[in-house]
Amino acid sequence: MREIVLVRHGQTEWSASGRHTSFTDLPLTAEGERQATRLAARLAGRAFAAVLCSPLQRAVRTAALAGLEITATDDDLLEWNYGAYEGRTTVEIRQERPEWTLWQHGCPGGETAAQVGTRCDRVLERARTMLASGDVALVGHGHLLRVLTARWLGLPPQDGALFRLETATLNVLGFERETPVLLRWNS
Repeated sequence: MREIVLVRHGQTEWSASGRHTSFTDLPLTAEGERQATRLAARLAGRAFAAVLCSPLQRAVRTAALAGLEITATDDDLLEWNYGAYEGRTTVEIRQERPEWTLWQHGCPGGETAAQVGTRCDRVLERARTMLASGDVALVGHGHLLRVLTARWLGLPPQDGALFRLETATLNVLGFERETPVLLRWNS
C-alpha cells in the first residue's frame, strides 16, 4: 500500500520560543537548516509521485534542504490561522483567557479546528487520488499536520491535540489493509 509522508518544517525563531506562527513568513534558524538537511539522508532513494508544500518559506526551504522536489504549493497546507494570537505564546494568551486551548477555542480573527479540518480534508482528498501513482509527501506546519493526521484516522479535527509534533520530523500515514493508520510519528 502507498504512504503519505508528512514533513514538518525545521525550526524557526518563533517555533523555538513557542510563539504561534501562521501567516508570518519566517525563515529557518541555523538549527532549522541543519534539521532539514538531516532529513535528506532519511529520504534518499525514496521516490514520490507528488510533493505538495505550504507556500511559506520555512516549508519550501525545508523541502529543498531535505532533497524533495516540490510538484505544487498548496494554500490548504498553510498553518492554522492564529488571527489575533499570531506571534503570542500560550502562556501569554492564558494571562487573558486562563481556560484557552487552541483545539477547543480557536483564535479571534483566525480559524477554528473545524475550519482547519475542512482544509485538511481537501488535502487528503487530493493526496488519495495521487496515491494511485505512488507515495505522496506533504510539507507543512505543526498544528496543521496534527489536524491532518486526525482527519486521516477518521477523528475530529480537535483530536489533533493528541499528536505532539516536533520540528523537521518524518511522519508516515498509511494503511493496514484498507484501514487508514498511523505508521510512524516524530521519526
